[in-house]
Amino acid sequence: MKLLFDLLPIVLFFATFRYADGHQDWAGAFATEHFGGLVSGGVVAPKEAPVLLATVVVIIATLAQVIYLKARGRKVDAMLWFSLALVVILGGLTIWFHNETFIKWKPSGLYWAFGIALWASQALFGKNLLRSTLGKELPLPEPVWRRLNFAWIAFFALMGLVNLWVAYSFETAIWVDFKLFGATGLMLLFMVAQGVYISRHLPDGDGSDNESRKSLP
Repeated sequence: MKLLFDLLPIVLFFATFRYADGHQDWAGAFATEHFGGLVSGGVVAPKEAPVLLATVVVIIATLAQVIYLKARGRKVDAMLWFSLALVVILGGLTIWFHNETFIKWKPSGLYWAFGIALWASQALFGKNLLRSTLGKELPLPEPVWRRLNFAWIAFFALMGLVNLWVAYSFETAIWVDFKLFGATGLMLLFMVAQGVYISRHLPDGDGSDNESRKSLP
């Protein structure tokens, strides 16, 4: 359920863009009528409307996630706050300047923020965030936690670059598809690979550590 909750803004962004892209004249008129005051010049061209409307929706959806969690008395993760800040700032710039480039940087900014948080916690404070989060469920040796931490840092760094490559190398419609399907698929594949690696270093079922597994790279 948490995965679906986290993906909700991306799914809504995709759905809004796809519908508006298929009805550009309507989308331009709708965006101009309802959001003209938020854009420079007050008029939204049909070709600009799909990204603008999708950006408005993703801002509202991310804000709604925070409000929902607060209303339920649940903790709002720091990264969700950061995601909200990014989408409001970069999304606001996209809307005002009629420029999709700003919102295209949002995924990269979020990936790199994740990577920096993992690196800084380990390098500056000696705290492995992965172990702090999952250590009770996964009794792994310290060297394994360090490798996992480094792997996630490298993955997030690479994903930020891949997002920008797709954003600048292909049409916006392809980038939108990649944002939902490509990036999510790569994340799932990476998590499966991590799961396979972790399984090699878990202790035996009787609770005793398998020393030979610990020694594996």
